[in-house]
Amino acid sequence: MKIFNTINRKSLKGDILGGLTAAIVSLPLALAFGLASGAGPEAGLYGAIIIGFFAALFGGTPTLISEPTGPMTVIMAAVVTAMVARYPETGLAMAFTVVMIAGVTQILFGVLKLGKYITLMPYSVISGFMSGIGCILIIIQFAPAVGVTAPSGGVTGAIIAFPDTLSNISITELGMALGTLLLILFTPRRIKQWVPPQLIALVVISLVSVFILTDPDIKRIGEIDVSLPSLVFPTFTSELLQTMILDGIVLGMLGCIDSMLTSVIADNLTRSEHKSDKELIGQGLGNLFSGLFGGLPGAGATMGTVVNIQTGAKSALSGLIRVFILTVAVFGASGLISVIPIAVLAGIAIKVGIDILDWSFIKRAHKTSKQTSYIMYAVLLLTVFVDLVVAVGIGVFIANIITIEKLSASQAKNIKAISDVDGRLPLNKEQRSLLNKAQGQILYFYLSGTMIFGVSKALSRELGSLGDHHALIVDLSDVSFLDDTIALTIENLIKDAQELDKQVVMLVNKPRTKDKLMHLGFETLLTDADFVYDRTQALTLAHQKLHNAGVLID
Repeated sequence: MKIFNTINRKSLKGDILGGLTAAIVSLPLALAFGLASGAGPEAGLYGAIIIGFFAALFGGTPTLISEPTGPMTVIMAAVVTAMVARYPETGLAMAFTVVMIAGVTQILFGVLKLGKYITLMPYSVISGFMSGIGCILIIIQFAPAVGVTAPSGGVTGAIIAFPDTLSNISITELGMALGTLLLILFTPRRIKQWVPPQLIALVVISLVSVFILTDPDIKRIGEIDVSLPSLVFPTFTSELLQTMILDGIVLGMLGCIDSMLTSVIADNLTRSEHKSDKELIGQGLGNLFSGLFGGLPGAGATMGTVVNIQTGAKSALSGLIRVFILTVAVFGASGLISVIPIAVLAGIAIKVGIDILDWSFIKRAHKTSKQTSYIMYAVLLLTVFVDLVVAVGIGVFIANIITIEKLSASQAKNIKAISDVDGRLPLNKEQRSLLNKAQGQILYFYLSGTMIFGVSKALSRELGSLGDHHALIVDLSDVSFLDDTIALTIENLIKDAQELDKQVVMLVNKPRTKDKLMHLGFETLLTDADFVYDRTQALTLAHQKLHNAGVLID
């Protein structure tokens, strides 16, 4: 595995333009996410720089732009709130420790080559928790958008405090938030091609608030210490150790999903293929060092990545150029940041929340199956009002159960127990003749396709007629995959047949299938002579066994 990401000097012009544009996009979002997280705007800026650098340098998607994202910010906000509430002095350091744990989790996923499994979950679950995160971001940013200090208690606290929030609305700050949203929404396309609407809204509304509006009570970012970040040493308490580790794993998993989905988008735009495991290592290093230096957690950002590619970026050099430009801009113009109204950043964050909502799925939910739409809405509500882990866990469990049920019902049709020729078995003329000559004494048990554990119930139902026959043929020649549960069910079938003094023949023509059976101990039930490789052999052997037992006489 290559250590560094793909850097192509031949695409220098496109990479410079892509990096510049991505940096312009990142600045207002980093400030907005930093403020929304509770860690401060400087944390958002540090996260944008540090994660962007390590992910670009060590990642596996050349054109991916990594920075704090809406989903990661929502989880970080919950972590910061919980930690600071319990430990006012060390809570913020503990929250950054959670970010480090998230980074280590992602590195482990990459090292263990689990990248390809990250996004293997039903779309209804992904849609539900992403929309839930969008709802959370909108709810918790409503108060700052109307000039009210954000209430404590996360989503629940914001909902409970909603009447008080409405009664204390600042018309001036509400107007600035609405102005921000309108500018982002209605900036002409030809202007969007050159300047991100978020930056336009940030600059325009901030200038209006300074030179036109005279309200002295407008809440602004204020002076921030955008100096070289200092080390934040890992801080644990025995009381919250388990919670911190769990939060770190959740944050890391969410970052993995967010990054992998964005990498797939980048692949579609560039007609290339990213390296999942390498990307997770790069993201993990970014989050590890971001937490170490007091920055927000982040992941692959869809908006920045798309802008980066569309403006000509071809390699990871664009991400490094973005980091350089962002660093110069932040540390060179930190004084200008202090006058930015909080309502503007809240408006930007609300727009991000609106964009995170999976409108495409929501609009078509009534056209999907009831189970799919129910799962999506259940995950959405659980994400908002309970917990992301619970939401995803329950969603994946229910979705998998439904999928297994449907697959099992389909595969059950591939289980046939027949004692005479009725056209349902793939037998040639000679084989049909042999089955007919058995005079109904042979129960031909035929399985095909993928046999998973959900089929075991259907398999057991077919065994009711075992007592009416004197020989059993189990045909596994057309089975492409044999689940352990099905193998053990077949084992029980053979044991039942032998207890009833029935003759047993196993038809297995795939070495892998036979090896599995032997590994499970079938050699204690059957001899090598009981295993055959084609249907004619199986029927002939069954006839011989019936003759030897005196059951079948020509």
